[in-house]
Amino acid sequence: MMKIKAAACSAEMAGDDSMVIAGGIHPHFAHGQEGKLRASALLVEGGGKKLCILSCDVLMFKRDIADEVAKRIESECGIPFRNILISATHTHHAPSTVRIHGYDRDEIFCDRLKEAILKAVREADEKLKSDQNVELHFRLGQECTVGRNSRLLLSDGTVYWVGPRDDALRPTGPFDPELPVLAFKKPDDTLEALLFNHSTHNIGTLHGNVRSPGFYGLAAQELEGELGGTVIFLLGAAGSTHNLTLPTDEMILRIKEAVKEALSKAQRMEVKRLESVKEEFEYSVRWFDEEAEERAVSYYCRKRLGGDPKPTIEVFRRMRGELAPLQGETRRTWLQVMMIGDVALVGVPGELFTSLGVEIKRRSPFRHTYIVELANDYIGYIPDEEGFDLGGYQVWTGFHSFVERGTGERMVDEAVGLLRRLER
Repeated sequence: MMKIKAAACSAEMAGDDSMVIAGGIHPHFAHGQEGKLRASALLVEGGGKKLCILSCDVLMFKRDIADEVAKRIESECGIPFRNILISATHTHHAPSTVRIHGYDRDEIFCDRLKEAILKAVREADEKLKSDQNVELHFRLGQECTVGRNSRLLLSDGTVYWVGPRDDALRPTGPFDPELPVLAFKKPDDTLEALLFNHSTHNIGTLHGNVRSPGFYGLAAQELEGELGGTVIFLLGAAGSTHNLTLPTDEMILRIKEAVKEALSKAQRMEVKRLESVKEEFEYSVRWFDEEAEERAVSYYCRKRLGGDPKPTIEVFRRMRGELAPLQGETRRTWLQVMMIGDVALVGVPGELFTSLGVEIKRRSPFRHTYIVELANDYIGYIPDEEGFDLGGYQVWTGFHSFVERGTGERMVDEAVGLLRRLER
């Protein structure tokens, strides 16, 4: 067993009421803020290797931001680019950091995001230079009530997005309740850092129309006050899962209780390896049938939205118009696998359908394998083949969903290939 050191820090990103909030179909502005919007960094070092995991309270970000920051971290702190994983918590209550649904990203907030990431890493790296020896404690917990597969099959054959769902028949896919907890404890048994991972869209605030890290981020910050150390949330494969019923305060409570229960039962895990691989993944912008897309969007919105559905229909129409000349374009993004002891973290660059995340876990050669979505880039929703067949919001063409059919299955194959390479 190697000796490991770990250090964690967070840095706040300031927002204000003039900034457009990401996470909705139509642009809107918040009034005030609850909790902090943060970039949180964990550095783990041992055996001559150093890993860096970052979690940022934003909806998502593109590769240009992630690559720029990772290269600066590599230059300033000597952490190899391939050993840096940068993820978004997918809070729907932070200023925009990517152009989506017709509104531009806020460049001022993007700069603040980058500076917060660098500040958190620099401070954690400085802490790491002191005596920061730790032991890793691990427990696979569970929380099966906060989320559910929200792509419900409705009586007219459509898939639920918003509006009434009293005619829902059944979910069209699985929900992943796994909640792994990794605790890095100092020799005096105090907590330096805690990572937890769960798979539900991070939507929900305690107060209406405010900037917020969302219910996961609020839970993490409350846990810090109760447990000490830095608590970091990593979002799992949540492309098809949401909370549909619970109030935010109840979600926060249930997540906190699940994390604390897992922590109370966590066992020491020997760390024999720290490894990371990050490789480019090639995909294409889909070809699409404009008339079929228009029919699907218009039918659902007119039947389910209530009020005037035309502005929402127009948002999707405009996005398709902008994507039309890009059909068939080949692009590159990142896939990453990071090993901390016997725990494998698989970083994927979009909103991966839960069925695909579960498939990676099932095929992985490592017992403890967990997905970190929205890592290092954003390429929209990544549906499975059945999702394409059924349709629905997550598959309607737009800047939120534009990868070609089969991309998700290829991503699973390549992620499993990276896992098997590390096994060897």
